[in-house]
Amino acid sequence: MAQSTTPAALTIWAPYPSGYLPRVLRGRRPDQLRDHSSTDGQFAVAAGLSLYPPLDLVAIAPRFCALSCLVVARRWSEPDSPQHFEVLFDDPHLLAVSKPGGLPTLPGGGFMENTLLRLVQKRTPNANPVHRLGRATTGIVLFTKTPQAAAELSANWNTPRIQKIYRALAQGIAQNDAYEILTPIGLVPHPRIGSVWAANPSGKPSKSLARVISRTASTTTFEVSLHSGRPHQIRIHLASIGHPLVGDPLYGLTGLPLESLPGLPGDGGYFLHAQFLKFHHPITGEQIDLEAALPPGFSLPQ
Repeated sequence: MAQSTTPAALTIWAPYPSGYLPRVLRGRRPDQLRDHSSTDGQFAVAAGLSLYPPLDLVAIAPRFCALSCLVVARRWSEPDSPQHFEVLFDDPHLLAVSKPGGLPTLPGGGFMENTLLRLVQKRTPNANPVHRLGRATTGIVLFTKTPQAAAELSANWNTPRIQKIYRALAQGIAQNDAYEILTPIGLVPHPRIGSVWAANPSGKPSKSLARVISRTASTTTFEVSLHSGRPHQIRIHLASIGHPLVGDPLYGLTGLPLESLPGLPGDGGYFLHAQFLKFHHPITGEQIDLEAALPPGFSLPQ
C-alpha cells in the first residue's frame, strides 16, 4: 500500500473581469503551477470550479469561470491503495491486466496517484483504459495502446462482439436458475452526495443475464454477462431482483440505496470479480480469451 500527497480544492474570488481566467492557468494540474503558488509552496492556483470530489479539478480546463473565481489547491494525504496488478495480455496494441480490490481504475473520489491508470502508465505510458471497474471490484481491465485499437473496441464494447462475464456472490437463495434483468438505471437521490446511479424506471435501458453457479444456505453465486455498460450495473441489477451483493454497503433489495445510512459508490465490502473477457483482436482479428483468477479471500463456491 502506498500513500501520496494530493491537492484538494478550495474556491476563492479573484479579480478577473467577467470571470476570465489567464491562459497560463487553463487546464493545468496544481503540481504544474508552482510559479503561481504561494511562497511557502503549500498552495497552487488552477483554473476551474470547485467540484465534489475536489480531485476533479485536475481534469477540467474551462476557458471561462462562471463565477469569476480561481481554485486553490491545498495538500492532503491520499488514501492508501494496493500498488500491484497482474499482466494477462500484452502486445503492441493491447494490454490486459487483473486489478486487485481497493485500487481505483481512474482518478476520482480522493484518489489521483494511487490508481490503476497511474500504475499502468508508469510501465506503459501510451496505455489508456477502454472501461473501468469499481474500486472494490477485482479482475480484468483492458487498455489500448493505439488509436486504431481504441476506436474499434470502443465502438463494439456494448455489443455481442465483446463478452464480459463476472462472478458475483449475492445475498439470498435464488429461486430460478437464470434471469434476464432489464431494470433501467438512472440517477436517484442520495443523502450524502446528492445522487447516485440506481434502479430507476425513468433511467437508461440496461440488460444483464445472470446464471446461478451454486447456492449455499444463505447466498447464491451468479455468473453475470453484461449487455450494456451502466455504472454499477451488476450491483444494481442483482439487487433489483432481490439479491444484493454480499457486503454491499450501498444497494438494498430493490436496487435503490439502503434506507439507513447508505454507503458511497466507492466503498468496498462486496464480492464482484470480472473473470472473463472474450473478443476478436481489433487489429489482427484473432480470438482473445482472457481469464482473471479469483483473488485470495474471494471464496466463491464452485
